[in-house]
Amino acid sequence: MKREEIIKNRQFIADRKWFLPITVAGLIAGAILISSSMKTTDYSLLCSLSKSRSGTINEFSTTVDQLKAIIHYATSRIVPQQNFREISVTFGVLQKRSPCNFLVFGLGYDSLMWTSLNPGGNTLFLEEDPKWIQTVLKDAPSLRAHAVKYRTQLKQANSLLAHYKLEPNCRPSKAYLRGNDKCKLALTGFPDEFYDTEWDLIMIDAPRGYFPEAPGRMAAIFSAAVMARNRKGSGATHVFLHDVDRKVEKGFAREFLCKKYLVKSVGRLWHFEIPPAANLSSHADHRFC
Repeated sequence: MKREEIIKNRQFIADRKWFLPITVAGLIAGAILISSSMKTTDYSLLCSLSKSRSGTINEFSTTVDQLKAIIHYATSRIVPQQNFREISVTFGVLQKRSPCNFLVFGLGYDSLMWTSLNPGGNTLFLEEDPKWIQTVLKDAPSLRAHAVKYRTQLKQANSLLAHYKLEPNCRPSKAYLRGNDKCKLALTGFPDEFYDTEWDLIMIDAPRGYFPEAPGRMAAIFSAAVMARNRKGSGATHVFLHDVDRKVEKGFAREFLCKKYLVKSVGRLWHFEIPPAANLSSHADHRFC
């Protein structure tokens, strides 16, 4: 290969490393333009109602997080866990539902992005590693994150599935989360906010699930299904599951999130819209799907 071709090839590889951060920054910039146009409309309405300008500005102070996110991703070579096409799926829903309650399993390089794409909303991150929370919050102190502990291990996936089919407190009609110690798949001992909030969007991109002793995402998937089915508000709960190329994620998604509620599949991401159980004309007592 000629020297000129080698240089061009190296430059192409370098440019690819920058592609996702810059694209993510563009997504956030687009979100700001959308929210800004909404703010202008809202401001005109507020003026007609004789509300002060200062109150309007304070109401939308979360734009600061958006600006910080643009700078962060435009100048960083560390990319989010998901690719552009996968991120765009959730972004499309946030455009319609934000400001909303957005629960994210996992705290990582994409957390500042998710918060900035839900301006004025409640975005909460659940992370298993307290030290990692401290590391992330040093650079992004505005993020809201809780340290949580899981009762499961990835190597227990098959036995947990068998347990669910035999334990009455795991059944769809009886399943609940807070204090449900009998159902091993129920997430217990989490912060009150986790249970008391009705989540509009749930992103499952954690906990770790790539070695036998890792917590795995079995309980997160089961609990997301329970919360979605127990929803009291209007509309479906949007659940996004990443890493569906892995056996456990795929198997538990089919068991609890249900193929009939799968509305989009992009890369390693599945997007479900799960209606409240109260909206279903009939459903089996022993199975979620």
